[in-house]
Amino acid sequence: MRIVAGRHKGRSLRAPAGAGTRPTADKVREALFSILGPVEGLRVLDLYAGSGALGLEALSRGAGSATFVESARPALAAIRANLDAVGEEAEVVASDAIKWLRAADGREGAFDLVFCDPPYDAAPRIAQQLADLLPRVTGPQALIVTESSKRNPLVIDLPLSDERTYGDTRIAIHRGR
Repeated sequence: MRIVAGRHKGRSLRAPAGAGTRPTADKVREALFSILGPVEGLRVLDLYAGSGALGLEALSRGAGSATFVESARPALAAIRANLDAVGEEAEVVASDAIKWLRAADGREGAFDLVFCDPPYDAAPRIAQQLADLLPRVTGPQALIVTESSKRNPLVIDLPLSDERTYGDTRIAIHRGR
């Protein structure tokens, strides 16, 4: 796994050990960022961050800041190691994403771009909660990118602007409310 483009292009990223984390494939990230277009200056939120690959890719491409929210200790260690390896600073939050979103009260400011890549088997259970809570932390023009299994998709009730599949992976891009 590596950073696909930007100032850290080609840098290898560390993934947490074990089967609990499923990093977004390089080719899927490349396609996703091609769809998203420029991310310079954006405030990025990476929920269920895993290795941090999506947020790190955004930082490499010029995002203004990133916040990584992850609950698994091995993944948190990987995110911090990856940030150190590329010399980036970012907020890393050790929390369950839903709990973090519930606690958000606007102090975090409005994020412009949100990546949401929960465990595939959790998609049906958390979809409505995400749809209810994500608008609390996003700006009016925000994009919310969800990644899920095409067999068990994460379907959230927010305006859908694009949807693609790459093998077994479904990427959906929503607009904030």
